[in-house]
Amino acid sequence: MENDNLKNFPPKADQPLVEKRPPVVVVVGHVDHGKTSLLDYIRKSNVAGKEAGGITQSVGAYEIEHPSTGSGQARKITFIDTPGHEAFSKMRARGAHVADVAILVVATDEGVKPQTKEALKAILDSKTPFVVALTKVDKPNVDLERIKNDLTANGVLLEGYGGNVSYQGVSSKTGEGVNELLDLLLLTADVEDLNYSPDNLGKGMVLEVKLDKQRGNTVTVILKDGKLKKGDLIATATAKGKIKILENFLGKQVVELLPSSPAVVLGFESLPQVGEEFLAGKLTEEDLAKVKQLTARKLSSSDTSSKESQTIRVILKADSAGSLEALHDLLRKVPIKENQTLDIVSQSVGEITDGDIKDAVATSAMVLGFRVSPNKAAENLARAQEVTIVTDEIIYKLVEGTEKAFLEMGRSKFTGELEVLAVFSSKNNKQTVGGKVSSGQIRIKSWADIERKDEVVGKGKIISLQQGKKEANVVNLGNECGLILESNVKVEVGDKLLSK
Repeated sequence: MENDNLKNFPPKADQPLVEKRPPVVVVVGHVDHGKTSLLDYIRKSNVAGKEAGGITQSVGAYEIEHPSTGSGQARKITFIDTPGHEAFSKMRARGAHVADVAILVVATDEGVKPQTKEALKAILDSKTPFVVALTKVDKPNVDLERIKNDLTANGVLLEGYGGNVSYQGVSSKTGEGVNELLDLLLLTADVEDLNYSPDNLGKGMVLEVKLDKQRGNTVTVILKDGKLKKGDLIATATAKGKIKILENFLGKQVVELLPSSPAVVLGFESLPQVGEEFLAGKLTEEDLAKVKQLTARKLSSSDTSSKESQTIRVILKADSAGSLEALHDLLRKVPIKENQTLDIVSQSVGEITDGDIKDAVATSAMVLGFRVSPNKAAENLARAQEVTIVTDEIIYKLVEGTEKAFLEMGRSKFTGELEVLAVFSSKNNKQTVGGKVSSGQIRIKSWADIERKDEVVGKGKIISLQQGKKEANVVNLGNECGLILESNVKVEVGDKLLSK
């Protein structure tokens, strides 16, 4: 399930020692079908109770031990708990990518739902072996035959129904069927013959990243090969560092971890991208050069937006990279008017700061925060500058608030108008012009339509602004100013810049 570039990297002169490793298991399915409750029972903990709204909203990895049927010896299994909300489709797909075995959870009182189909597609696309857990069998009047037929109609051929997909009915309340489900997972893993070499460099995938106020860059990884040791160099395609602190999934500091362990790594110089492969160990310059060539899975809005045509601009903040990605993706589904487009000015992990508010003022943007809050300085500045901040702990409530804010912002298309009185110079795509603000106000870093004879002929960005030969952030109605406009369209005297 790993990137092909990493399968045979680094090259080995001799045949390495090969040892068996535990399976990494991902649990996927429709929202509210009992994924987290099942893991709660397995781990004997209550993660669901700690989640806002009872919805899992960030990837977690956990390690358990289960006595193997026959031998009776305890064997480790690592679980990845992936969120079930619609917004987290990429995280679910990523979970299937890193996993050795998947559990497709289907509630017996509901059957196959849209996200069940999406989860199944992620499993099949990544060619991950899977078993089916039929949850909530403790409920009255459960019709297992109907659910099995439903699965068959959706291409999941269970054992005894013309296929070889194993399944087990389970109850997270009573524990019925849970041990049998774990046995199925171990049997499936044995068929896959999961191995690792302790002589190899540490190799795995970044599951989650977070900027912690006290601890700094905090990165959750899953190790799939080699060993992970305190003091190792560690690198992905976009970030590198040295492991200063290594923690197991319980948050305890350790010196070394073996596959398929989840780990928290402190020591990255910058935050890597979620979904990237990593290498760790005594990395040479050649190793670092090779890992940089690996394809990085980057958060980007470039595939869905064009900054040259935006009218509604937003700054995104979240508590983790996974949450940020989910917010980014869901934001694209928020309805806007036909003549409106959306510009994500920036997106980052951490609390909302006064720096974010200053950027919002400069770009006429609103700030959306998922599971984060503004600090006191940000609150005060936002109030003074009338910057809209929308935050919530639950993503669908945040989206509802965003929709309302979009409607309000959409009522005012332009914040200012400037009449071009002179064009001083033009070099590359940057033009120095002078003019007078004839309406509203002109702001630095704002986008502007270039209007000529009542027709928009192009767009540009105001990258510098001066009033009275002094740098300015804002120039108000009736004042003259000079500015540098970055645009592919040549500005002419008499044009109007409609700032947004």
